Amino acid sequence: MSARLEIQNLSHRYRRGEEALSDLSLTVEPGELVALLGPSGCGKTTALKVVAGLLRPTAGDVRVDGVSVVGTPPERRAAAMVFQKSLLFPHMSVEANVGFGLRMRGVSNEDTARRVASALGRVRMDDFAERQPGELSGGQQQRVALARALVTEPGLLLLDEPLSALDANLREEMRALIIELQREGGYTTVFVTHDQEEAVVLADRIALLFDGKLQMYDRPEAFYDRPVSRTAARFFGATNFIEGHAENGAVHTPLGKLRLATPPPPGKVTLTIRPEAVRLEAGENSFTARVASAAYLGTRIHYGLETSDTSLRAALPPHVRLRVGDKVTARLPAESLWVLDP
Repeated sequence: MSARLEIQNLSHRYRRGEEALSDLSLTVEPGELVALLGPSGCGKTTALKVVAGLLRPTAGDVRVDGVSVVGTPPERRAAAMVFQKSLLFPHMSVEANVGFGLRMRGVSNEDTARRVASALGRVRMDDFAERQPGELSGGQQQRVALARALVTEPGLLLLDEPLSALDANLREEMRALIIELQREGGYTTVFVTHDQEEAVVLADRIALLFDGKLQMYDRPEAFYDRPVSRTAARFFGATNFIEGHAENGAVHTPLGKLRLATPPPPGKVTLTIRPEAVRLEAGENSFTARVASAAYLGTRIHYGLETSDTSLRAALPPHVRLRVGDKVTARLPAESLWVLDP
C-alpha cells in the first residue's frame, strides 16, 4: 500500500499575488514519515493541500509512484487527509462517519462494516461506534478522524496539524498512537506541524520551510548536530554563531584559534555550537569569559558568557552554580563545532 511521493519544483501563488511556495522539491520514500515544519505562513499546509489535490500548483509536479497526479481530483488520489479540526459529520454516528468514504466508493455494506470495525479498533474507539461526535472529547474526535482516513487504506496519509488543538497530555498520547499506526501499517505519511519537538518525536525526516522555501531536509538529529544554515540552527535552539576565517586547518575567531574535528576549507566562515555543548574546563579551544547572565530553566541553567569581543550562551546542568560577574574558563569541543553554509 505504501506509495513513493515526489514533489518536484513545486510553486504556488495565490490570486492576490502572494507566493506561498517557491520551487519546493523533496521525495518521501514508501513507509516513511516526513514532517513539514516551520512557522505559521511558511507554506507547509499549502504544500499538503497541493499533494492532496485541494489546490492546483502554479508550477511544478506531484508524482505518486512515478505518476503525475496534478489535475487528478482528490477523491481519485490514493491519499487520505486528517485536518487540524476533525470535521466529523455531527448528525452521523462514529461508525457512519468512519464508513462514509467507503460507501461513497460503492464498497459493500458487509465489507464496510468489517473495515470500519477494524479501523475503530486500531485507534481504540471500537466501544464508541454508536456515539455522536458531540458526545466525544477533542482527542476522541481526532481518533475518529484518523480512523476515517485509515479505513480507506491510503497510499499516502496526510496530517495537517491534527494535534495542535489538544492539551499536552493528549498530544503525547496521540503522538504515540500515530507512530504505532504508521509503523504497523507502513503508511507513507506527511505530517504538518509548527512544533519542533513534535517533528523530532514523529518524523524519520524533517523538511524545514521558511517563506515558502525549503531550508533543510534531513533526519532530526542533523538539525541539532549539523544544521546547514543560520536559519535552521536558530529554529532548533542554536544561539551561538561565531564569525571567523579558516586558514591552515583552524579558524581564527574573536575567541582565539579554534580547531574543528573536520578542518574547513580556507576563507570566511560562520561556526555554530549548541549551548549544551559548551564546557567549563581548560583544554583545546578554551578561553576566559565573564558570566553576564543566568536563567534557571529546571533541567538546565542558561548562562550568558562574555569576552571583550563576543558573547556565547552555555546550557549547564543545574548543579553547576555560577554568579553574574564570575570569571570562568570555557571550552568549545572540536567535535561539537560546525561550519554553516555561507
